[in-house]
Amino acid sequence: MPQVDMPLERLYAYEGRNPRPADFDAFWDKALAELDGHDPQVELIPHTLKTHHAECFHLWFTGIGGARVYAKYLRPKQATTPHPAIVEFHGYSGHSGDWVGKLPYVAQGFSIASLDCRGQGGKSEDVGGVKGNTLRGHIIRGLADSPEKLYYRNVYLDTALLARIVMGFDEVDASRVGALGGSQGGGLTLACASLTPTLKKAAPTFPFLCDYKRVWEMDLAKGAYEELATFFRNFDPRHEQEDLWWERLGYIDNQHLAPRIQAEVLMPVGLMDTICPPSTQFAAYNKITSKKNLVIYPDFGHEGLPGCSDIVFDFMSDL
Repeated sequence: MPQVDMPLERLYAYEGRNPRPADFDAFWDKALAELDGHDPQVELIPHTLKTHHAECFHLWFTGIGGARVYAKYLRPKQATTPHPAIVEFHGYSGHSGDWVGKLPYVAQGFSIASLDCRGQGGKSEDVGGVKGNTLRGHIIRGLADSPEKLYYRNVYLDTALLARIVMGFDEVDASRVGALGGSQGGGLTLACASLTPTLKKAAPTFPFLCDYKRVWEMDLAKGAYEELATFFRNFDPRHEQEDLWWERLGYIDNQHLAPRIQAEVLMPVGLMDTICPPSTQFAAYNKITSKKNLVIYPDFGHEGLPGCSDIVFDFMSDL
């Protein structure tokens, strides 16, 4: 079999390269405590769509740091009993997508909320406010400041806050909520499941935001990970503080959050992926201790995976 990474048997044993900060758990416990005391100031604004079975809303909430964050929210019309729900996350630089793409889950009797990540292709604002560079991407936003200023710290908390908001709606059964997404959306699905212990199911497809140092060592700091190379070339060209940067990135490395996951996990992976290398994805998968399963595509990379959406739909349908 052709390969761009380790053989499959080694992938199943791989434990990751990026260091885990010594105070990692305390860091995220403190962040969750901040979320516990936070008022999201939720606003639902009706949206008109010519559909017979869904009610559509623009959902706005205030995230950590004061940013107004946006999601599309759809629910079945005339739902009389609490029902399951999905929280959905998009790929890097994208947005929450068209309303129509959410309708299959509504037809299944689910509510669904799709997040726009701060400062990317949708409506959510990024209030910034960090020292240092913000050139070419969000992984390095705040890297030269403090771990609390890392862009993805707040986005990860946005995912957990959105899940909490959806779980709090009268029409939703809080014990039957799942999360899904691909690439960045896959990484955010892992983060959401890690920070939301009551989430029931998670389907991260070829997740981004895992094992940064491994990406660098494979010379794949390109495309979505290009900003890692940009940072070193511009701000630490001789790698004199390399250990500091890898450790700081460890705070937003989903392989280190993954042991917190209690949801059942289904992870589709393409073994020819050169955007999010398979080993980085396995670094997170191998640390998940809850019920889990992989859907492996040996000949596919970071692209549409045939039948994957159907498999994920079936996985979520018995929430």
